[in-house]
This record gives sequence, C-alpha cells and structure tokens, in this order.
Amino acid sequence: MLLSMTGFGVGRWESPLLGVAVELRTVNHRHLKVVVRGSEPYPSLESEFEKHLRKTVRRGSVLVQIHVRRTEALNEPSLDGGKLVALIEQLKLTCEESGNILLLPHLLGGLLAVPGIVPEAAMASADREAEWPMVEAALGKAVEQLQAARKIEGHTTTVELRSKHAAILHALAGVKVHLPQVMADYRGRLLERIRTAVADAGIAVQPEHLVREIALYADRTDVNEEVHRLTGHLEQFDELLTHGAPDGAGRRLEFLVQEMGREINTLGSKAGDVAISRLVFDMKSAAEQIREIVQNIE
Repeated sequence: MLLSMTGFGVGRWESPLLGVAVELRTVNHRHLKVVVRGSEPYPSLESEFEKHLRKTVRRGSVLVQIHVRRTEALNEPSLDGGKLVALIEQLKLTCEESGNILLLPHLLGGLLAVPGIVPEAAMASADREAEWPMVEAALGKAVEQLQAARKIEGHTTTVELRSKHAAILHALAGVKVHLPQVMADYRGRLLERIRTAVADAGIAVQPEHLVREIALYADRTDVNEEVHRLTGHLEQFDELLTHGAPDGAGRRLEFLVQEMGREINTLGSKAGDVAISRLVFDMKSAAEQIREIVQNIE
C-alpha cells in the first residue's frame, strides 16, 4: 500500500498534574525532516521526537506542535525578589546618572528576562524526564491518526496513478499497432519517388540499392528496443502500485517515471509518423502527471 507524505494527526494525554496535546502536520520532502515548536523545553528535543517518528515515517517534512498545560503548583514561577530589587536600583541609578530617568519605566519590563529572575525554564528542564512518557504517549496517538490519514490519501493517489498508467499502456499498444504500417508506408513512398526520378532521368536503379535504402531507414526508425524497455518499466510500476516496497515506494516510482519519460522521448524522436507522434504526446502528458503525483509518495 502506498502512503502519502501529506497528513495530519492529533494526540492528547491528560492527568491531574499535566495536560499534553501534540499535533503533527506532514508535507513532502526528499528526506525525513522534523521541526518541533511549542511549550518549553520540547523544541530543543527534536532528536527525541525524530527517533520516535522514524519508526513510522520514512521521509517527509514533519511539523510537531506540542502544548503542555501544567497545574498552578508546577507552573508557578519562582521569582527571585532580592535580585530583582537590586537590579531595579542599579537601573534607576544608571538612568539618573545619564540624565535619562524617563526611560526607566520602559526598561523595567526587560528585567524579567534576566537569567535567574524567573527560572521557569530551568524548572521545566528538570521536569522533562518525568513528563516525557506522557508526551510520548500523546505523540503515539498523533502518529496513529497521521498514519490513518496518509493511508487514505495514499489509496486515492494509487487510483489516480493506475489511471495514468493505463493511459500510457493504451497509447503504447497503439504504437505497436502502427509500427508495421509506418514501415510499409515508407517503402511505398520511397518506391514511388524512385519510379518518378527514374522516369524523368531515364536511368535504371539496382534492386539492391533500393533494399539497402529501406534497410537503413528501418534501422534508424527501429523503436522495438524502446518499446520493450518502456513495457518493462510499466510492469515494474504496476508491481509497486500493487505491493509497495519495504523501504517505501516513492523513490523507486520517481526513478521509474524518469526512465519511462526517457524511453517515450526517444520513441517519439525516432518514429517519424504523425499517428505515433500523437500517441507519444498522450504518453508524455500522462508521464508528466505521474511525475508530479509520485513526488508526494513516501
């Protein structure tokens, strides 16, 4: 089963002392990229979140939003009043000496950001080890929802890819039907031109020369190898759509559609027939749509 790289999931954990909510949003990316935002100290623990997510998500850009609600007893800041008063006095004295006493009210708010005045971050870091099991439980629930969403979109994507795959197969079957007629038409046109030239010039043409010319054209326009390789790529593509791959089918599908495009381009440049050119255009269009779609497959 194919998995989309786009999804959303939410997980929650509640206890008398702690409430945790984790939101996961994923979009396509060549590798696994995890960004954590929200309540401290968790944005600094991206490696821990990535370790958990890597068990389920192989690649994609994952935004983790975490919100932690602690009880008042745990969340109440420990204010160092003595240090704060001393800093206020120093700031007031500095403003008076510099003649900028009017700046004092605007500067007081910044004192709360001075390290040690409100050591909430340090307290939160100390509680991290106790909180992590609950955070991990909420994260696990969010991953479950995320996977369910990615499977649903992956199924929809598979249906669309099968439609484009069928369009290429149909056009390729038309190419196979036209190829013998292309050679027959060329042989007829060549014979007619030679007859006209011979009649006008009054000369004779050796049969072996005519055969050689037809053989050269056949060699230049032979697309059997391209048709064979394209057929093989389409078979592999169908196999991946049906069974997936242990390490994710996205990269393999991207490689296959690249190879399919190469064979289709070569086929179009060598065939030299209007009817085949139209079929090649249809195949190119379907292959380009496949290329865009598989970029969102894990």
